[in-house]
Amino acid sequence: MVSTILNQWKCFDGWVKQCSHSSSQTGTLMKFTIYLPLIADNQPVPVLYFLSGLTCTDDNFTQKAGAFRAASKAGIAIVAPDTSPRGANIEGEEECWDFGTGAGFYLDATEPKWANNYRMYSYITQELVEVINSNFPVDPLKKSICGHSMGGHGALTIAFKNPESYKSVSAFSPICHPMECPWGQKAFSGYLGPDQTKWKEYDATALMQEKGPFPLPNILIDQGTADSFFSGSVNQLQPEALQTACQEKGQDLTIRLQEGYDHSYFFISSFIEDHINFHATFLCAI
Repeated sequence: MVSTILNQWKCFDGWVKQCSHSSSQTGTLMKFTIYLPLIADNQPVPVLYFLSGLTCTDDNFTQKAGAFRAASKAGIAIVAPDTSPRGANIEGEEECWDFGTGAGFYLDATEPKWANNYRMYSYITQELVEVINSNFPVDPLKKSICGHSMGGHGALTIAFKNPESYKSVSAFSPICHPMECPWGQKAFSGYLGPDQTKWKEYDATALMQEKGPFPLPNILIDQGTADSFFSGSVNQLQPEALQTACQEKGQDLTIRLQEGYDHSYFFISSFIEDHINFHATFLCAI
């Protein structure tokens, strides 16, 4: 699978490369950005996949998170994919900020209108990995996953469904129990239909309750206490539900409540070095 480099920039002696490729999973042209540290010039490096949240593209994390100094020091590549297909020309995909374009929810849609293009679960877990492994000097046996908000949901569910494929998982402000929040209910009913047994396959809390514990090391979650989606009138994130499920199953989980932080990239940039170092512990172990 061949990718095309659209732009590249030198950064902390490594390279940030924004790329595109034709996707068989989504039926569209997909973009992603990869950071390769200097050491990748001489040897394959571990890779951390970062999944972004609602309305984001591959640019949000790469331009706002401030992750590349720590990635360079740790000798880890970072891949930031887009959050949905774009240009699928499905009626209504541009109408809402929390459904359709920019809101793929890292699932494989089963409703006929969306099923041919909105296949972000298979795209992230299969096709994108093949593209990265085929085009860049990464170690295919050493990958981890992280994400923010909708992307935190994606990171957790992908790791839980494929624990043998990822060395570690972490998240910022993840949607932990989408079956029980407005964002998730809207997305799941639209993409998956009314059968809630399908919803459980993409709900981190439900997966932990029904199939946990998983052979993963300690899960790290950072949650800001001033996050309006956590502390407001509607708790879209519900980390407490996942925490309870992990306790019941004996799954190691660390949730750090960060006083005064909100849902933004100011929050992510404050703690991204912690997450990269967390993943490096597992990715760089001999």
